[in-house]
Amino acid sequence: MSSVKITQFEAENVKRIKALTLTPAENGLTVIGGRNNQGKTSSLDAIVWALGGERYRPSQAVREGSVIPPRMRMELSNGVVVERSGKNSDLKVTDTRGRRAGQTLLNSFVEELALNMPKFMQSTSKEKADTLLRLIGLEDQVRTLEREEKELYDRRRAVGQLYEQKAKYAEELPSWPDAPSEPVSALELIHRQQDILARNGENQRKRDRAKKLDEQCAIAKEQVEDLEMRLREAKEKYLALRADCETAQRDALDLQDESTVELEQSLRDVEAVNAKVRTNQDKARAAAEAKQYSDQYAALTESLEEVRQRKLDLLTGADLPLPGLSVEDGELTYQGRPWDCMSGSDQLKVSTAIVRALKPDCGFVLLDKLEQMDLETLREFSAWMEAEGLQGIATRVSTGEECSIIIEDGFAKEPEAPVQTGWQKGVF
Repeated sequence: MSSVKITQFEAENVKRIKALTLTPAENGLTVIGGRNNQGKTSSLDAIVWALGGERYRPSQAVREGSVIPPRMRMELSNGVVVERSGKNSDLKVTDTRGRRAGQTLLNSFVEELALNMPKFMQSTSKEKADTLLRLIGLEDQVRTLEREEKELYDRRRAVGQLYEQKAKYAEELPSWPDAPSEPVSALELIHRQQDILARNGENQRKRDRAKKLDEQCAIAKEQVEDLEMRLREAKEKYLALRADCETAQRDALDLQDESTVELEQSLRDVEAVNAKVRTNQDKARAAAEAKQYSDQYAALTESLEEVRQRKLDLLTGADLPLPGLSVEDGELTYQGRPWDCMSGSDQLKVSTAIVRALKPDCGFVLLDKLEQMDLETLREFSAWMEAEGLQGIATRVSTGEECSIIIEDGFAKEPEAPVQTGWQKGVF
């Protein structure tokens, strides 16, 4: 069954409307024009009330100054006739095809948002995205991927912050290329110094002994000279002592003392050297930690891109109501642009396509205040609706040739013929 369109609508005494007869084009835009406060929006409100029921009844439904109650009559392309009249504006739905009539029948093929497009357009970006995802049956899958994407993004951001901190810390630390790779042990230097001092002490002891033996030898010589009577004993003693003396002198002659100057300097420099060593080690550790966080960041980036690609593939393969629609970061986008970056005509096109897809049986939408569009954009939007087989009934503050009818003081009239030649009614 083809989608339902409005074939004719009549209204009397509704808000600012005194009398209105409207025969909208089957496809494309039918523009209701006029100056401000003449009854354009009242025309749409009457259509909404007729189809939507009592919850759409205007708070001041009766035209000011009228004693005659509102009356509305609408014929639809599926053979249904809708009437509201009488003191209480009672609803009468006649179905020429024998289906059960009443508001329930109207609700079965009339999409609520088609009557109230601003409700969709004024919803948040997330609500628009949720509507689209529910429509194509991917809400749960996309939300799961978005949660995974956000978790990866947050983890990657935290790792990136740690990487930047470690990299900056490593960069700011000084470097000492001449320092050893490990800290110098002061205790080891002290032990080495003590060993040298001990060996030097032994050398000194040997020198003292040689000197002492030399003195004894001199005394003995004097005793030999002085004590001829004990010459033999003294001579033997002298010769023995002399031999020992010569041995001790030879040993002492070859001895060389070791210097402790270098070790003493190393001891004085040990703290400075070790400070450089520790600084180099801190720098190396910081650089290594920064490299680890850099690797983690790269891995998380790869995972994040994979999740985003899976979500993109999921949406790309979906049966979207309008090519170019997508959901990015939980928001509805069209041709890569979020809602607040779309042109007014693109916002209308997106809204119309989604609303139409919500209930394909509803072949019309109501659009208020299209004066935001210039004539060229209005023409393009109407051509798109016509190509989509959609009927649009819109209002515009204008009395120009783009208007199908003009509302003036609550009455409908044909627009004045244009001065330019070549213009045809219904062609903007």
